[in-house]
Amino acid sequence: MTDTLKIVIPTAGFGSRLRPHTWSRPKPLVSAAGTTVLGHVLKTLESVPQADKVEIVFIVGYLGDQIRQYMHDNHPEIKVHFVVQDEMLGQSHAVAMAREHMQGPMLIMFVDTVVETDFSFLADEEADAVIWVKEVEDPRRFGVVDVNEDGLVRGLIEKPDSMDNNLAIVGIYYFKRGEDLLAAIERQIKEDIQTKNEYFLADAIDLMLKDGLRMRPQPVDVWLDAGLPETVLETNRFLLEHNRDNSAEVAKREGVQVTAPVYVHPSAVLEDAQIGPGVSIGRDCVVRGSRLTDCVMEAGAEVHNSDLHDSMIGERAIVRGVKGSVNVGDDSQVSGE
Repeated sequence: MTDTLKIVIPTAGFGSRLRPHTWSRPKPLVSAAGTTVLGHVLKTLESVPQADKVEIVFIVGYLGDQIRQYMHDNHPEIKVHFVVQDEMLGQSHAVAMAREHMQGPMLIMFVDTVVETDFSFLADEEADAVIWVKEVEDPRRFGVVDVNEDGLVRGLIEKPDSMDNNLAIVGIYYFKRGEDLLAAIERQIKEDIQTKNEYFLADAIDLMLKDGLRMRPQPVDVWLDAGLPETVLETNRFLLEHNRDNSAEVAKREGVQVTAPVYVHPSAVLEDAQIGPGVSIGRDCVVRGSRLTDCVMEAGAEVHNSDLHDSMIGERAIVRGVKGSVNVGDDSQVSGE
């Protein structure tokens, strides 16, 4: 792969399943294990061949300026482009917004999941396209790939009725020629090929498969959902258990009891606190007289005199005197006192 790799990341959705957090921020900027979901996704791109030459095209919409600011503040080294999607007409429509950048090799990554994969093989990839998949016990809740006897993708099936094809599509795609995908999407839209009133990428890929596209599946071991509050918390716990834990440092603080795994930003203030397991506390947070288990606190959040479990607390939110589970958006206050 000699041409610059373009990485298209659609982020224009409203993230309604993650409200109240997504009223004030785009879904990829929700945190897990000390950094944003987008931050975890970008970390995987370090294995891309010639990673210093990649260009990322963000498809933005609602609150898209926050994505732009996040990249400026945290990844100024990456060349980025931003394209606005004004209408929510589906995945294919979102990808097509990047048409002026769809020449040569391209990756498409949907960022409501965190996938652990090594992209280095793309340097020598021979197939026309690659689709990342995860073997699942019950494929009926997912889109899956149908593979032929040669190990190539024969078709894509959305929420199959049978258990025959158990390779679930995880939301990462590679195309050797982005212009071929664009042509298929333009045909899909012209012929109004929709599923559930949206232009799904799977339908565009099926057109390409019928025209002879050689696509192969690439299996992954780790595929984490970040689209619901409960799955964000599950993802947070997994990431803390796999190299994001800093409980040894936290345990050195006075007045703090720690049960690993946890991540606590160095600037956070902890006083008379029981933390963990499965707790992520962001920068400038305050925890006083409280116990937290399986919680995510965004930057600047405060918890006082509370006993919380399975909770997400937004930026600058304040929780006082609460026992149980809460889901608090940015700049909000909840009190049980």
